[in-house]
Amino acid sequence: MTAGRTRGRTTRGRSSRTEEVQQRVKQLILERGLAVGDPMPTEFELVEELDVSRNSLREALKALQAVGIVEIRHGFGMYVGTMSLGALVDELTFHARISKQQGRDDLAHLVEIRELLERGLIEQVVDRGLATGNTELDAVMRRMEEEAAAGLVTPETDRLFHELLYRPLANPIVNRLLGAFWDVYRTLQHDLAPVAQEAAEVAQRHRDIYDALCAADRQAAVAAMAAHFKGIRDRLRAAGA
Repeated sequence: MTAGRTRGRTTRGRSSRTEEVQQRVKQLILERGLAVGDPMPTEFELVEELDVSRNSLREALKALQAVGIVEIRHGFGMYVGTMSLGALVDELTFHARISKQQGRDDLAHLVEIRELLERGLIEQVVDRGLATGNTELDAVMRRMEEEAAAGLVTPETDRLFHELLYRPLANPIVNRLLGAFWDVYRTLQHDLAPVAQEAAEVAQRHRDIYDALCAADRQAAVAAMAAHFKGIRDRLRAAGA
């Protein structure tokens, strides 16, 4: 047997063992009914309880920390982590850059997915009678128009507007997922040539969405959202030209 094949088997065996320990740690969290932020057993206690080596446990915990299942606070201990899509953002960003080199445009595909999600979500907000009475959204819309009058709508205001649109749905995963797409988009924008866009136009597209939402006009809200994303796609095409 060659040294390379031996190393390959060793690597696969170690990876399989690490994955097994990860599953056992996750099962322990579930069996004990631990919630986000709850303290976990110490490393020594986990070694004893799971009957695993310290190295296997540390590799497993490192992998679980990377995906937000475990949070390790040095000097304080281990805790059940909060949901994080950071690993997804890194992976999507990296592969979108690769796709660009290979003549594809995965960033445009991500924008298309986000548009489909937002068009469906805004329909839900209207259909469920949640379109009115959002005073925070009203304040952010006014802030956006003030920024536009000064010549620049900030990314922070733009992002907050979209987050507040769907907050009435009380779905905690929605804004995390849309936020992940937003982070990828904002990161990859730096790879593109800048495209001039009038701040007033940005504000007006959002105003159209806002007015349709306040009127509980489902058709107009979907149309305004589609127009908003058409503007994003046009900017991407211009930047990539």
